[in-house]
Amino acid sequence: MQPQRRHDIDALRAFAFGLLILYHWGMLYVGGEDWDWHLKSTHLAPWLQLPMLAVNRWRMDLIFLVSGLSVHFLLRDTRIGRFLALRSWRLLLPLVFGMWVVVPIQPYAEGVTNGLVQPGFFDFLVRYYGRTVWPEGAFAGWEHGFTWNHLWYLAYLWTYTCVFALLLPLLRRLPNPLARLRGAWLLVLPALPLAVFTVLLQPHFEDTGDLVNDWYRHSIYFTVFLYGWWLGTHEGVWAELVRLRRRALLGAIALFAVYVTLALALPDDVGDAMQSTIWVLRNLYIWWMLCAILGYGRAYLDRPFRWLPWANEAVYPWYVLHQSLIVAFAYWLLPMQLGPIAEPALVLIGTIAGCALLHAVIRRSAVLRPLFGLKRRRQARAASMSFDKDSGVSVGA
Repeated sequence: MQPQRRHDIDALRAFAFGLLILYHWGMLYVGGEDWDWHLKSTHLAPWLQLPMLAVNRWRMDLIFLVSGLSVHFLLRDTRIGRFLALRSWRLLLPLVFGMWVVVPIQPYAEGVTNGLVQPGFFDFLVRYYGRTVWPEGAFAGWEHGFTWNHLWYLAYLWTYTCVFALLLPLLRRLPNPLARLRGAWLLVLPALPLAVFTVLLQPHFEDTGDLVNDWYRHSIYFTVFLYGWWLGTHEGVWAELVRLRRRALLGAIALFAVYVTLALALPDDVGDAMQSTIWVLRNLYIWWMLCAILGYGRAYLDRPFRWLPWANEAVYPWYVLHQSLIVAFAYWLLPMQLGPIAEPALVLIGTIAGCALLHAVIRRSAVLRPLFGLKRRRQARAASMSFDKDSGVSVGA
């Protein structure tokens, strides 16, 4: 008898990517010199920095951890060769399609707004596909002639999947480092590698998003990816996460308050010891938030919600589409000067409505489904019919 499906992991995946959409929408409106983005509204809100910072520290860690959990479930019923083939198909095809079809509106809008790209989207596409040399700073990725913008996650996840597959024979021989952790050990020890990587690598590697030179983020994201795989269905660790969820959440809130206080009160140029202390506190905060989210998710979300099969399928197309829609609606609406309430509301409503409408088209098209990471309709129907009994977790993005 197969174990019951872990609905909480499906729900957390939908939560993580839904939060990502809200975060990118917030990037239009958060004020502050450290919050640059592709487009910025004139209606900036400095107060948004605090909630955005709180989410920024762990949002992608959660996504990569859930991705590692998905790998654990997939590998129970799939051989490694087929697993790699399926993952490559479902990650690389949407990445390439998205880069050349979905993403270009973003560099166009950014370049026109910067005054470094001439208006005219068709002319821009001709130059973009022709690998034109762009003016410096025209858009994010101008030096390469093209960009993957928010789709960088797909390239990183595919790379981590290949590295993981190479390491899998060794990993299966090693003991699970999370299996025996209980109490304070579970709340502290997994955060230590993250803190060490931050102290050693962050000063030397900026967050480039170019895959090749992003070694600090690789160290963090691949580690939490492995944490997800090690967590898997280990009931002892999950039961402990449920037991510790309140302690982890309250501790994370307290840590974030201390971290923000130090970050705001201290000058930018602090000593190495103080900087390392701040980074250690930040990584403890990240891990404790992850523990709280996993614990509360296991306690309250492990049930077959009626909306969950739809959300499970919608996550991937919505992820591919959302940032291009945010930028497109912002590019159209920002010059209208609609005010600090109507403008952000219309951008968000337009993005959600656009994702919903386009997903409704995509899910019905045999041609479009694989381009947005969806299974074939026959496979999707079979998965939907067995949703309450199936033990697997959809990979999606």
